[in-house]
Amino acid sequence: MTGALRLTWVQPEDLIGHELRQAEEDGRDVAAVRDRWLRAGGTPAPERAGASPRPVAPEMRALAGQLLDELARLPSPLAGDEPTSLSLIRASRAGTRGTGEASDENRASGRRPGRNRALEDALHAAWLGRAVGCLLGKPVEKLPLHAIRDIARTTGNWPLTTWFTAKGLPEELAAAHPWNRRSAPNSLAENIDGMPEDDDLNYPLLGLLLLRRHGRDFTTTDVARLWLDELPAARTFTAERVAYRNLLCGIEPPHTACHRNPFREWIGAAIRADVHGWTNPGAPAAAAAQAYRDAALTHTANGVYGAMFTAAAVAAAAAGSVDVHGAIAAGLTVVPPRSRYAAAVRSGVEAARTHADFADAVDSIHRRYGAYHWVHVLPNAALLAAALTHADGDFTGSICRAVSGGLDTDSNGATAGSLTGLLAGHPDALPDRWTAPLKNRLATSVAGFDGVGFDTLARLTLKEALRP
Repeated sequence: MTGALRLTWVQPEDLIGHELRQAEEDGRDVAAVRDRWLRAGGTPAPERAGASPRPVAPEMRALAGQLLDELARLPSPLAGDEPTSLSLIRASRAGTRGTGEASDENRASGRRPGRNRALEDALHAAWLGRAVGCLLGKPVEKLPLHAIRDIARTTGNWPLTTWFTAKGLPEELAAAHPWNRRSAPNSLAENIDGMPEDDDLNYPLLGLLLLRRHGRDFTTTDVARLWLDELPAARTFTAERVAYRNLLCGIEPPHTACHRNPFREWIGAAIRADVHGWTNPGAPAAAAAQAYRDAALTHTANGVYGAMFTAAAVAAAAAGSVDVHGAIAAGLTVVPPRSRYAAAVRSGVEAARTHADFADAVDSIHRRYGAYHWVHVLPNAALLAAALTHADGDFTGSICRAVSGGLDTDSNGATAGSLTGLLAGHPDALPDRWTAPLKNRLATSVAGFDGVGFDTLARLTLKEALRP
């Protein structure tokens, strides 16, 4: 007899603990609802969003659903500073127009025929950089910070400068802190043979496919249809899986992002944003608007800001006229200035400038944001900003700092690699020890792209960047 199939991240009893945590972070009073759930025998949110689900009685499932709906009706005192609609996000920027908005008037300057080759080279480096940073972080995803440091130290790789390896790792340490089980077979130094599949690369591929089919004026509904057509449900996680479930239940965007979705302010939308920046060189606000329409399928508020910031920062870098600090500044021009997201980015930059030793900067970020889940967008935004700032835009320094700081290691490594790959400007500017093991080959379940080369992806991306 085969075991029962039970999908994680979709059942009310799996979501209620996370929603209680999210609601409390929103400043809502959840004490009464939490007490009812715990008195009935419910459990708090696990640190791993999909950790070991257990079957529950029907009455517990019904109670969890009821409590989720009650929590959704509680008003958030932070809503004024952290709106979700694009019009209100833009209104929050009134009086603070900066690089992001103004540069859109000159979008064409980022797509002059004379620099098409240079842009293609930069995009090639960005795709490679995203893959390298992701792959570096894959084996230690989900490990606590102290475990990442202990593993790196005992294998002679601290401060982190190259791939993780199992060679020389004591058995007791390996047993205490096992590698990510899905990633170790293809992401340790001794095992890498091309770029394996990962959602941090699948989503940029889907974004590229979206633009090829619908152009710049795609809608959130277009994103939804594309996912249903091209994205296997089992390749989605947390907020994306909840939104996928909502679509199948007949719930339409943007309600897909908020209906029983406690992961709506996690990092998922940010990992889909690079392609919107790559295809809007020199136009951060246009990139952010595209990223918004993508993100609105699955995320709200800070989760959306993560996508907008990333797209805008990448767009600024793609223009070839700013350094990493200018790219971060451009990202901040498109998000609400009083939001927790903007504060997290500023906090990360300040931590990097305050601490000469990056480990001390990381410790300060973990102290400040330790109450958040490790996949929540806020601690990851602070860490990413700190890594980019502390490394001064250097490719190796940025991806290694981003991964060594823990949290969502592969996602932060991927975004750091994309941005600093763009700034490097050419694939040959990235060290061979990083790029050679990828063998110009990407594995993916996105139809039509399995085995694609990064040079091919750069050409396809350039075509969308040049589209009117």
